[in-house]
Amino acid sequence: MQAILLAGGFGTRLQPLTLTTPKQMLPVLHRPMIEHAVSALAVHGVDRVVLALGYQDDAFRAAYTDGRCAGVELCCVVEPEPLDTAGAIRFAYEASGACGSEGTFLVANGDVITDLDVTAMLRRHRSVAARATIHLIEVADPSRYGVVVTEPGGRVVDFLEKPPPPAASSWINAGTYLMEPSAVELIESGRRVSVEREVFPAMAAAGDLQAFKHNTYWLDAGTPRAYLQAQMDLLDGRRGPAAAGVSPEASLDPGAVVERSVVMAGAVLGDGSLVRGSAVGAAAVVEAGAQVLDSVVGSGARIGRGARVTDGTLIGEGFAVPPATALSAARAPSGD
Repeated sequence: MQAILLAGGFGTRLQPLTLTTPKQMLPVLHRPMIEHAVSALAVHGVDRVVLALGYQDDAFRAAYTDGRCAGVELCCVVEPEPLDTAGAIRFAYEASGACGSEGTFLVANGDVITDLDVTAMLRRHRSVAARATIHLIEVADPSRYGVVVTEPGGRVVDFLEKPPPPAASSWINAGTYLMEPSAVELIESGRRVSVEREVFPAMAAAGDLQAFKHNTYWLDAGTPRAYLQAQMDLLDGRRGPAAAGVSPEASLDPGAVVERSVVMAGAVLGDGSLVRGSAVGAAAVVEAGAQVLDSVVGSGARIGRGARVTDGTLIGEGFAVPPATALSAARAPSGD
């Protein structure tokens, strides 16, 4: 089966990390986020992935010059202009024709990390001869998401994008879809079209949309807090055996302390430095006595001697934090 991964966004919520690296190429525990998504799909028989790209598309092609990602055939297509979610799906579907795009195909947001049982979802999709099936998960606060109301049999009767409370349902659109080629015909070409605000509501009204309710590991890694949580969940063993956070190619002074953190290849931690609940990028330097707490340090950045970086701060690639500086819930550079 073929999958289309939507990876064309600007990643503004993760700036300044995304000023130099597209969101899906940001590292999650020593390998790009996109590889986690592709690996999870490969387990369920997805053997071809089409990346619907826009922003910094060259970074993807440069990383996968052999046309494969996590062992899966890769096809990159680039939108000439932002077409929104549905527009991107239609463009990728049509532009990837040379890669093969017949039959049922999967669509997923490239920044969603999930352990969804795609095999079971596909079985359900085919058993009811659905035109499209969307994965739903249950959340405590659905107001930030697309809320989905279903009949007992699974047919979607209403699709409400980010409704004000109280929500009509606690089940939300989790960003993975199975679609038939006939569903693509519902997407108007040549303009921006939203799958959440236009296509799915129209399909629900016509009785053509089915839901697959499956509470499993799911994370939209597109925010600073969630991006960091994706790393911590792997360290904590929430998605299988607990992973090692410190790369063997990192250099740690004997006096450096690392607690529940990711330290990537080539990073250097000085004497008396402390890294806790954080991710330190490749070739970054945390100088003597500096502290990085619950924050992300981009590749090649430098945290000066005695500096404190705390509370969800994002340090961009190559940025130098001066010695003895204190940054809390900050973004550096700020982009202003």
